[in-house]
Amino acid sequence: MKSYYKLCVLIALVVSGYTSPIAPPADEDRESIAVNYLTQLYGLPNQSNSDTEKRSSGMSLRLKEMQQFFRLKVTGKLDDETLDVMRKPRCGVPDVAAYSVFQGDYKWKKHDLTYRIENYTPDMSVAEVDDSIKRALQLWADVTPLRFTRLYRGTADIMISFGVGDHQDGYPFDGPNGLLAHAFPPFEGIGGDAHFDDDEKFFYRSPQGYNLFLVAAHEFGHSLGLEHSRDPGALMYPTYIHRDVDTFVLPKDDVDGIQSLYGPNPDETGPRPTPPVTPNKCDPKLVLDAVTMLRGEIMFFKDSFFWRSSPHRGTVEQHLITGFWPEIPGHIDAAFESPLEDKVFIIKGEKVWALYGYEMAQGYPKSLSMFRLPRKVQKVDAVLYDETNYKILFFVNKQIYRSVNLLV
Repeated sequence: MKSYYKLCVLIALVVSGYTSPIAPPADEDRESIAVNYLTQLYGLPNQSNSDTEKRSSGMSLRLKEMQQFFRLKVTGKLDDETLDVMRKPRCGVPDVAAYSVFQGDYKWKKHDLTYRIENYTPDMSVAEVDDSIKRALQLWADVTPLRFTRLYRGTADIMISFGVGDHQDGYPFDGPNGLLAHAFPPFEGIGGDAHFDDDEKFFYRSPQGYNLFLVAAHEFGHSLGLEHSRDPGALMYPTYIHRDVDTFVLPKDDVDGIQSLYGPNPDETGPRPTPPVTPNKCDPKLVLDAVTMLRGEIMFFKDSFFWRSSPHRGTVEQHLITGFWPEIPGHIDAAFESPLEDKVFIIKGEKVWALYGYEMAQGYPKSLSMFRLPRKVQKVDAVLYDETNYKILFFVNKQIYRSVNLLV
């Protein structure tokens, strides 16, 4: 049992509830974060203290550009929602509009490209780094005529290195959990090169830290001529989002972008996995996977994404599920909030995950049997929490099962 909604009408929704209090940073810290972010990524010019009014006007303009790019409420003011985005780990390449290509239409004039790994991070083995880089490049080769050959000496088209702070390219790194890496579009000299901040913790397959394959695949998109995308499901979205690297397929937005530069892969011999498409909240044919409340916010789940609407925001935000909860897969079956437990339960197949606010609850996932359903029930279509009698209603095919609310 799925839900039919047209989400674009929810922008004006006001719902009652509460949110977890978060201690706001000091005003000076907020200002410093914003100035550094907008200077590095949105071209905010450096102004002297005597240019306070001019700088304030310029900052408001850059804030509006940034808010528009990330589909936030465009106010030109440094609100908490904008600051939250600024604090997320991300790529160090400045943001421009849509997927498209770098201004000047940078692209390689050849299809046979070389790459060289100049040094290694101590976080991973040499073999793990080599494999991550190779697979990241292959992701782009699979959908284009581009072919990549590794060099072990000399100068390659794409030089790959790990460094910290000022690493002699004019764009210093900023330490842990900020700018993860950056790359240069195709042109002579440093063009195509990709640099990774070795103050970050890179991993091979762990959902903890930053997955090198995902970071590298994003950076190589820049090396080939792509800019950042406003599509939150795209690989070329600016902020880091964890994804399942074993099942990852290049999203359609990225495929469209790279093929606009180089065309499709002429050597494909059979059907490839369908590139995932980011769902549109205003699609009149949209069929939702689940809807639930979470501490006053309304959560709408569809495929690998969810939207959230709250009384404190002027927009409906869209996110990848794994961007918040790496352990929870997409295409869930059901979700519901249990106010007595102050938890949200998410169900897929026979597995159940629980959220305490936006944090994963300890001890999950658990089995669907925790709700004392008949053994034959291995999948549910929808779940409804009945607040009048504290019962949980499970919809399975044409049947409804009632379960008592469990303090679990």
